[in-house]
Amino acid sequence: MRNIISIMLLFISVSALAQEDAWVYFNAKSNELTYIAAPTTMLSQRAIVRRTNQNIAIDYKDIPIDQDFIKQIKAADGITVKAKSKWLNALHIQGSFDQIKALTILPFVKEVYFANKSLNTPTANSKTAKSVRLKNETKYKNTSANFAYGNSDNQIKMLNGHVLHEQNYTGSGKIIAILDAGFPGVNTAQPFERLRDNNKILGGYNYVARTDNYYIGDHHGTYVLSSMGGYKENALVGTAPDASYYLFVTEDNTQESPVEQSLWVEAAERADSLGVDIISTSLGYFGGHSNPNYDLTYADMTGDATFISKGANIAFSRGMIVVASAGNEGTEKEPHIGAPADAFSVIAVGAVTPRRERSSFSSIGPSFDGRVKPDVMAQGQSDVLADENGNIISASGTSFSGPIFAGLVACIWQAFPNKTNQQIKDLIYGSSDKFTTPTPEYGYGIPNFNLALGIQLPDPFAIVEDVNLYPNPSTSLVRISFPDTMKDGSIAFYSAVGNKVLEQHNLVPDQSVSLLSLTKGTYFYKLEFDSYSKSGKIIKL
Repeated sequence: MRNIISIMLLFISVSALAQEDAWVYFNAKSNELTYIAAPTTMLSQRAIVRRTNQNIAIDYKDIPIDQDFIKQIKAADGITVKAKSKWLNALHIQGSFDQIKALTILPFVKEVYFANKSLNTPTANSKTAKSVRLKNETKYKNTSANFAYGNSDNQIKMLNGHVLHEQNYTGSGKIIAILDAGFPGVNTAQPFERLRDNNKILGGYNYVARTDNYYIGDHHGTYVLSSMGGYKENALVGTAPDASYYLFVTEDNTQESPVEQSLWVEAAERADSLGVDIISTSLGYFGGHSNPNYDLTYADMTGDATFISKGANIAFSRGMIVVASAGNEGTEKEPHIGAPADAFSVIAVGAVTPRRERSSFSSIGPSFDGRVKPDVMAQGQSDVLADENGNIISASGTSFSGPIFAGLVACIWQAFPNKTNQQIKDLIYGSSDKFTTPTPEYGYGIPNFNLALGIQLPDPFAIVEDVNLYPNPSTSLVRISFPDTMKDGSIAFYSAVGNKVLEQHNLVPDQSVSLLSLTKGTYFYKLEFDSYSKSGKIIKL
């Protein structure tokens, strides 16, 4: 019995000394009024303009963490600080269980959450997981098709992105931050020469190595950038060839650590301060960590449970758009989207084949709390990309459907520079082919950027009829005109999130429909007759 007790005491001692990951949250910030009165001490002028244009106030989240708090945490016995977040007023730390718990006696510490959820009290809600490139991505060399966009023709035209480009909306004036695993070859390979020559790579940072060298690491980020900014005549054209880019490395390929979520949030905060418009990320957080205590479950996919999803939601509240790949777990035992794709404000992008059919690997929805996820779809199978050596390759994965879509977000925002991030999201969702009937596999479906732009291309199979809704915008009612030959008509109006808010059946020509029950905003309608249907948007003033 004495031996057994000795062994148990040794186990307890070792466990107490084992290194754990945790977040320590603070309960205050200093000099709030001073910082808010001098916003350029926290944000670039471009970031301030982005906020001003969207009526977003500078607030408590923008204020840096109190440096004295950081110093005291660093001075604590056995504690290492790995990352910080002003938005969440927290530090990511490592230390033993006892050393971390000892921090709770400090008067400025609000609470501590362990990455190992089993170490938290029942009321704690610590969520973290491994940071990985979205897996199951396959790569093939030497594609052969040759279209106007070279081999990349289909992935752009599926979304009618070429219509944006033809109108000279190519992402110019917009800034995209890519948060990924590394960007080797971007500073040397030919497909990125156009970006380099035009000073479109604005900078970046390697948060993993804490160095300014971001042209190292895994080539995954290189592939991602090529889908948006790559250019090789008659071979590859990115979806936003004239956008500007920041490149941030937040994934550590040498180990699987919860700190990568914190590095992601730290990079997102930097993107905000630099005036970035769009964050594109192809990193997914769920299960499969080498330490299963750090894994997430489907029950964690509630929109803001994880550290990274909290950060992504705050990024949106600062006026940016966050685009995340949905994940490649569609054929796994647990097929659902991960974090940050689950976040309330993130646009999660699934993958379809070149024939517009869902790729089997594409993770499905809904979120655990029942929201539509993924949000939209783009080509994620047999995508045309460039590698670190300048070769034009083909690869598959939602890692590429996400940035292909994100590039076109920059283009449509260039076309409507006065719209808010929420209005741009609504515009894109409303243009998608399953907007009124979303599914767990496709979400709202495949966006149609020419519809979002307001350009109606002729459909050779459409029945040409004189069907109109007017006036648009309207303050009180709309009239519906259509030929007498069309019968059994109905119209339904939908909110920006797809909820049916008004419906009327048995329409007659020139019928009026009252909009007085609707609040001001943008709505989408669907007109249906026996052999004809029409969808569009209408603004209630």
